[in-house]
Amino acid sequence: MNRKFQYRCILLCSVLVAGLSLLSARLLQIQLVNRQRYAASSHKAFQRIEKLPAIRGMIVDRREEPLAKSIPVATLYVDKNHLFDPKLASYGLAYQEASNQPGWDTMDETKRMRRIKSLRAEILDSETPDSIIQKHLAQAVGLLARPLGMRREDLRAKIETSPGVWLPLAKDIPEDLADRLRASIDENWLQGFDFENSLKRWYTAPTLATHLIGFTGEIEETDDNDQQHTRMVGKFGVECAMEEYLAGRDGWRQHRRDAHGLVVPGDSSSLLPPRAGLNVQLTIDMGLQAIVEEEMDAALSEFKAERAAVVLIDPHTGEILAMASRPHFDLNRKENLVQNSFNFAIQAIYEPGSTYKIVATAGALNEGIATPFTSVFCHNGHYVSGKIEVPDHAPYGMLTLQGVLAKSSNIGAYKFALQLGPKRFYDYVKRWGFGSKTGILLSGESSGIARNSGNAVDFSRASYGYALNVTPLQMACAYAVLANDGKLLKPQIIKALIANDGTIVQDYPPEIVTQVLKPNVAVQMRAALEKVTEKGGTATLAAVPGFRVAGKTGTAKRHNPHGRGYLPNSYTVSFVGMLPADHPAFVCVVVIDDPKTDKVSRYGGTIAAPAFAKIATRVATHMNLQPTEPIPSPLAKITQP
Repeated sequence: MNRKFQYRCILLCSVLVAGLSLLSARLLQIQLVNRQRYAASSHKAFQRIEKLPAIRGMIVDRREEPLAKSIPVATLYVDKNHLFDPKLASYGLAYQEASNQPGWDTMDETKRMRRIKSLRAEILDSETPDSIIQKHLAQAVGLLARPLGMRREDLRAKIETSPGVWLPLAKDIPEDLADRLRASIDENWLQGFDFENSLKRWYTAPTLATHLIGFTGEIEETDDNDQQHTRMVGKFGVECAMEEYLAGRDGWRQHRRDAHGLVVPGDSSSLLPPRAGLNVQLTIDMGLQAIVEEEMDAALSEFKAERAAVVLIDPHTGEILAMASRPHFDLNRKENLVQNSFNFAIQAIYEPGSTYKIVATAGALNEGIATPFTSVFCHNGHYVSGKIEVPDHAPYGMLTLQGVLAKSSNIGAYKFALQLGPKRFYDYVKRWGFGSKTGILLSGESSGIARNSGNAVDFSRASYGYALNVTPLQMACAYAVLANDGKLLKPQIIKALIANDGTIVQDYPPEIVTQVLKPNVAVQMRAALEKVTEKGGTATLAAVPGFRVAGKTGTAKRHNPHGRGYLPNSYTVSFVGMLPADHPAFVCVVVIDDPKTDKVSRYGGTIAAPAFAKIATRVATHMNLQPTEPIPSPLAKITQP
């Protein structure tokens, strides 16, 4: 035998053996070493996981009136991999042709399936792949366009020109329409269309308590198949703060496809039911909330202002009964959020002016330095000592502590702060909670600014409500100290977490932060503040017929946000009041920023006080409070600056 021929044979055999050995090794690697990976990949190609969204918990008020609830909706997606696959698209064409043939209505399911498969084979043999795809697309567009409220050409263009292979065609489809579309797609054997169940948040009173309730939004997520999905999450207010309780847990259902790509039913183990979120019960009363917002809007219109806040609080529990800010927005439409989503009640910081005089006067009483009848000289309206200059709005001489509050004397408040001294004064500032967040379960709360700079001028100004900043909520909590025997409570906006069967999962009892004042001092301060609303005080327009009212006015110049000093002829006016004065059922703070009216002087007593009176009158009726004082007829109104 030719030696050269032998070498060639040996070489050929060696190559064949080496090649077959490599193939064998690769087979062993696939079947043994990488078996699980390839099995998972194969399994993944023939299955789809459908998300079953959890029902988001409702938000309800203290009377369990629904404020936010979820409505089932669906998103229709198109999968271009299946839509543009001629082998799958041919099923839709085969059904269309078969269903129009004589005798179709009398056939059973087995015969219908046999007819469809027979016609499908003919279509695949007789038509080009592109023709099958285009006819199937036209069939799908013809069935879906009208129910979706789209023109055929627009729907077709959206499918053909949109990037990606998995894209949403329509969102927020009502549940009943989605069910009809599902049935139509299945009945006509359309391929490449799928639904994803979701929930749309709906607010029953979309313009009430908007900053408090908040809203949800959608975030994009990518699943294991690199497909984009949306998920609803809380973005603002209680919706955001209580997200972990409201959200619940999504479930899933597994769909399997056969070798032809058609969906087949899953087995009993391919379902994880969703778990609904908890319902969040708020402390607010929507009846009171409506009263507060109606009267606040009326005051803004009357006094030509755009920004304001009202906080109504139960001083004995710390529960917020109503809280509103302006400007606001519609929770369902969510328009102008950038301009109007600022929550004035907890985020705005302003110099409070005279409402802050309770710190110096109550501190002097609590330390035993003064009594309600201790008098100080108010220098006839102008105090000067070195660099310190304290002005008054009227030339007062001797005033008692009660008189200092009733007349709202800056000099008198500074004199009592001097008796405390800076260290003790700022210690009380801290104990009242100023300069710190209240801890309310709402995001974005401001802490305000109230610190001891060591500057004597700052100290003098702080005694009557300047050189520091507070929020309306902080002022409401501070006056609740006087109404609740000297105890500072943490403000509560959440009353309970409730399961769907009505079981209370968690409640939120009153939480005492600290004892700011002795109980008898709180009583003395309420009596002193009652003088503010009586004849001779600065807040006679805050009087409520039939009730004793205690409270304090505040008028502060507005700081120039773009420079030093204050804006000319621009004020933040406020009033904080409570009734009945001897045992208050509620505390209410009204803050109106930059009123531009020229009908009255711009003071807390002429703008915020009457707004409080209108709110308090309606709130007392709503709460069924019984009058304790005779009601004069007609009511004499005494205008005070």
